[in-house]
Amino acid sequence: MVQSNHASPLPADLHPEALPAHVAVIMDGNGRWATRRGLPRVAGHRQGAKTVKDLLRCCKDWGIGALTVYAFSTENWRRPLEEVTFLLRLFDRLLHRELAEMQREGVRIQFLGDLSPLPERLRLLMQEAMAVTDANQRVHFNVAVNYGGRQELVAATRQIARQVAAGAISIDEVDEAALSRVLRTYPLPDPDLLIRTSGEQRLSNFLPWQLAYTELYFTDVLWPEFDRAAFHQALQWYQQRQRRFGGLTPAPVAQGL
Repeated sequence: MVQSNHASPLPADLHPEALPAHVAVIMDGNGRWATRRGLPRVAGHRQGAKTVKDLLRCCKDWGIGALTVYAFSTENWRRPLEEVTFLLRLFDRLLHRELAEMQREGVRIQFLGDLSPLPERLRLLMQEAMAVTDANQRVHFNVAVNYGGRQELVAATRQIARQVAAGAISIDEVDEAALSRVLRTYPLPDPDLLIRTSGEQRLSNFLPWQLAYTELYFTDVLWPEFDRAAFHQALQWYQQRQRRFGGLTPAPVAQGL
């Protein structure tokens, strides 16, 4: 998935010290990309997977330490059975084909979400991928599968309630830091930049806690067409932002891992 012969230097107009440490992406527009070309929707998902691979390479090349992508939401089960089946098989094929390369290139992959409804073969493959790459630090690659942000907050609240009931922590120790520690993205910092493609401008139940102070970038580009030039443009936009986090004094844009 991440190949050294695809390496490219950071564009000269981007400041390495002001890059986002963590980028989150809502990958939207696969179906529309395919429909406009007279292709079945699954062709858009296949092309979209190639875009993910190139974006991961780009993060590695340009020194962005974490990438989180919204691959399959809890609501996506409502899509046509043929499309859902294809997506699950696509995850399976990509893991089989790319895991060894991710391991060689130092990619740590994590799957965020409730994996229990997935086919056993896929679930075991995901668990293997997470175990094999767990010590890698070059790029943290989070893939949200069967993920819902509100469901994550409910699960986190229940986990904290169990800790309080067991006497592990007191009520007074339940604060933002305590909640963050039981979220699936822990211990990564919250995303600095969210990118959503295809012109939609909503979060769609994606990382609602973690995105509280994230810079939100919306583009009309459909996900299969979101290439390095489009990512470059998003990073240029990001580096022009002044992040105040509720205060009056702009904070440094770079929030290192």
